[in-house]
Amino acid sequence: MAEKIPLLLVPGLLNDEALWRHQVDTLVDVAAISVPDVTKETNIASMARRLLKEAPAKFALAGLSMGGYLAFEIMRQAPSRVIRLALLDTTARADFPTRTEERRRLIALVENGKFDQVCEQILPTAVHPEQLKDEAVASSFRDQARRVGPDAFIRQQRTIMSRVDSRKDLPAIRCPTLVLCGRQDVATPLEVHQEIAAGIPRAAMVMIEDCGHLPPMERPRATSAVLRYWLAQG
Repeated sequence: MAEKIPLLLVPGLLNDEALWRHQVDTLVDVAAISVPDVTKETNIASMARRLLKEAPAKFALAGLSMGGYLAFEIMRQAPSRVIRLALLDTTARADFPTRTEERRRLIALVENGKFDQVCEQILPTAVHPEQLKDEAVASSFRDQARRVGPDAFIRQQRTIMSRVDSRKDLPAIRCPTLVLCGRQDVATPLEVHQEIAAGIPRAAMVMIEDCGHLPPMERPRATSAVLRYWLAQG
């Protein structure tokens, strides 16, 4: 039996291990999977250092959204430890000033006790409009958000605001790289994924149809199938 590949699946904002439930269940035959906690830090660099301290010596790395920002930082800090990289529904760009101001507005609402209201504001930008009609998807998002909680949400937003522009670092990424996105993602649109794929030598890009910002839970079978193929690459 072939040795399983150590695989880190890194969640995004307000997500936890439930985001990756289908992947954890269906890729267990080929990967030794862990989902790191991304709720404790307030900047990307320290989050990456903590993940690297806890990670295997060599590992495959998949990060969604904020998890993608973290993946770029890991590639700066310890590129030789990452044997495969998957970037899902993320961007290599730094936060735009308008987005930073919006994050500060949301932080202020949460600090005033309106966490549930903020989660409801975020949900329509997180999933495809048709997925909003799927109670299982919407409920999973809300449940994950409640488990992450308001204090961690604030830390995560500050972490996201701390990220740097990673576009200049893309050509240095040499491991097999997958760029995956939901075609209808409004949070990180198609063009920012095309930018990443164009910047990384020999990166492969996959778009999942009728899908928003959270393919692992919106289109779990398709996402797991693509990740399985990525894990098999030399």
